[in-house]
Amino acid sequence: MPSPSDPVAPADDAARALARDLMAAPHAALSYLDAETRAPGISRIAFGRAPDGTPMTLISALAPHFAALRANPACALLLGEPGQKGDPLTHPRLMLQAQAAFVAPDDPARQDLRDHWLTHHPKAKLYIDFADFALVRLVPQAALLNGGFGRAFRLLPADLM
Repeated sequence: MPSPSDPVAPADDAARALARDLMAAPHAALSYLDAETRAPGISRIAFGRAPDGTPMTLISALAPHFAALRANPACALLLGEPGQKGDPLTHPRLMLQAQAAFVAPDDPARQDLRDHWLTHHPKAKLYIDFADFALVRLVPQAALLNGGFGRAFRLLPADLM
């Protein structure tokens, strides 16, 4: 139950289920700090989950968030879209704080992650093997679920898996 000093409740089973549903999205908004200026930036990214449930993405070195995450792996994602009707702020959304972990080309897990990514993002077959693309795990640190008006929950990494 939320308290007057902290209106955000700990996660319950319904909040965990909603967070996992939101993490089924094919894309997300990614926030990062620019590698040179340290100014905040935001990008829309392709989004998916590794077989173990860890969030992940595929990023080109041409994207500004590639260098940003290399310089500072701390990032945040926003998952969830406003519905067709009603106030957009009443629709569920998940803010996920994470640490970006680039998958090295020689990482033994890369091939399985690549194949898994292509199962859910088949159009990426055109570019996933280009030298400037990297698979990146987005390792959860904490999350905040806004489940709609008056329904806010703190989630731990274990709640998301």
